[in-house]
Amino acid sequence: MSDKNPPDAIYARPHEQIVDFEFNDDVARVFPDMIRRSVPGYGSLITMIGLLAQEYAQAGSNIYDLGCSLGAASLSMRRRIPHHDCHIIAVDNSEAMTERCRANIAEDISPIEVDVMCSDIRNLIFERASVVVLNFTLQFLPPEQRLPLLDNIHAGLLPGGVLVLSEKIVFENEDESKLQDKLHLAFKMANGYSELEISQKRSALENVLIPETLLQHHCRLKQAGFQQSHTWFQCINFASILAQK
Repeated sequence: MSDKNPPDAIYARPHEQIVDFEFNDDVARVFPDMIRRSVPGYGSLITMIGLLAQEYAQAGSNIYDLGCSLGAASLSMRRRIPHHDCHIIAVDNSEAMTERCRANIAEDISPIEVDVMCSDIRNLIFERASVVVLNFTLQFLPPEQRLPLLDNIHAGLLPGGVLVLSEKIVFENEDESKLQDKLHLAFKMANGYSELEISQKRSALENVLIPETLLQHHCRLKQAGFQQSHTWFQCINFASILAQK
């Protein structure tokens, strides 16, 4: 693996104390490898987000990538959106992520303007948005803060605008939950993670990433005012919803 994409070995050695997971410089440095080995279907999901933006982006509108990390979704959309007068706003609250995101955007030659902001997405005012992406981001907010964010997004969307909401999910049925957890564990181990790495990262995420069921997400989107929402992608216990105003 190239120096630009070093392997994720953050939890490869025993840690005396497991602290809550955060998107710091250590994580940002290995993030491409980490997410590839942790999130099944991630590459296909990113490609499809570009195709969704191609379909739903409106001329002269704003496109928001919330929790943009290194800019994968922004770049996918930038290369597919047919309207060069669109404006992509990529936002993340991690300086380590946004610094690398700016560098990735600078290397891309697509014509659509991209602004990368280090900010809290809960403080944004959304304006003239036709596409908003929340890619594995809502799950890191406290549950009581999720509806207010969706309310703000909905208010800033143009008629016909869409939200792409991707999340790790849990299941109400106990047998299904056990099966999906087993498959996700097998996926991570097949990608070279040890039992120690998986266990330590699970502990680090326990109080940080709080997943919900698909039904909870759809109900909240309806409560926020979205006219319709559909689960368009799922791979094991990761899914994505397309909601339209």
